[in-house]
Amino acid sequence: MRFIIQLIISTLAVLISSYILKGIHIEGNSFYIALKVAAVLAFLNAVVKPIMVLLTIPITFITLGLFLLVINALMILLTEKLVTGFHVDGFWWALLFSFILSLVTSILEGVKKRDENNGQNFQ
Repeated sequence: MRFIIQLIISTLAVLISSYILKGIHIEGNSFYIALKVAAVLAFLNAVVKPIMVLLTIPITFITLGLFLLVINALMILLTEKLVTGFHVDGFWWALLFSFILSLVTSILEGVKKRDENNGQNFQ
């Protein structure tokens, strides 16, 4: 159940982020496409990203961790290639999308935790 809630939060974050950024396009603002983007991005972040981080440790160390931002943008560009109906206008839009997506996800997670804490206070 926790995974489904996290996936819905990520889907909403993708929709909100694509609405904010002009360089990110979800055909028809479809919830279904946003759900696919969230699922594929979750899979890539769980499987591919750790491998890329491991392989790029030297450059990540030299750049004081800033190269991880490039890896995040690459994960979004790879998601674009895998999900029909999701389009990113370029690397910089992908980088900005990763920032906005993280920010929106954090806000939604905060709201969820606040609601969970309020529900526990009343029991």
